[in-house]
Amino acid sequence: MKKNIFILLTMLVVGATACQSGKKKEVLTMENQKEMLLKIETTMGDITVKLYNETPRHRDNFIKLAKDGTYEGTLFHRVIKDFMIQAGDPESKNAPKGKMLGSGDVGYTIPAEFVYPDRFHKKGALSAARQGDQVNPQKASSGCQFYIVTGQVFNDSTLLSMEQNKNQNKLSTIFDALARKHTKEIYKMRKEKDEEGLYDLQEKLLAEAETEAAGQPDFRFTPEQIRAYTTVGGTPHLDNNYTVFGEVIEGLDVVDAIQEVATDRSDRPEEDVKIKKVIVL
Repeated sequence: MKKNIFILLTMLVVGATACQSGKKKEVLTMENQKEMLLKIETTMGDITVKLYNETPRHRDNFIKLAKDGTYEGTLFHRVIKDFMIQAGDPESKNAPKGKMLGSGDVGYTIPAEFVYPDRFHKKGALSAARQGDQVNPQKASSGCQFYIVTGQVFNDSTLLSMEQNKNQNKLSTIFDALARKHTKEIYKMRKEKDEEGLYDLQEKLLAEAETEAAGQPDFRFTPEQIRAYTTVGGTPHLDNNYTVFGEVIEGLDVVDAIQEVATDRSDRPEEDVKIKKVIVL
């Protein structure tokens, strides 16, 4: 068959009104609700974070785990300089040297809560780790693992190139998302060598992707993002892909010290960096 099934044959092989009496009762909204502060005590110093009210499920879950003592004794098990420091794996408690870490969980995930572009991956951002898109297309967050962004500083021209690349890749990104919704159907047709069916589905999804792409404005970094990424830095390629649910307000020097430690081939610190406890302030 001469028809070129250039995509579907190769992809997917591999994330009220309250009663009132007397005084008027104040309605608590996200705007006037006090942001929660927590202190992460580590063997290298303390890190204080504030949790965003715009991501209530992640906020409440992090507070619950802190109060339950889930994080006590866990490690910063994945540290990559100029990128991020990751922690929260329950299996990292008392883990022997050389043990592979990062797959531990608490038995549930949290639906993504993207508040983009207001909340993004600037240096010091507190974000939720998750499994990759191929097994986690909804980008649901780990129930316990988190990371703190260190990142790097970018110049204006690099950010401009990122904008251009993102806009050029818009169609394929939308197509891939649509195709993932037909994973079972694609696998079935591939198994049956139904090239005609694959081609027809591909043409249908391409048409849908083109229509959706045409209705979307071109991507642009906001002025706040540009200021942050060109001064303190961050990891802009993670934006709108991982939930950012807080940020460091004290102890960024401790974060920097952690990212400088020597690590093994699995990015685990050679000398354990341990969370002693997480305290709700």
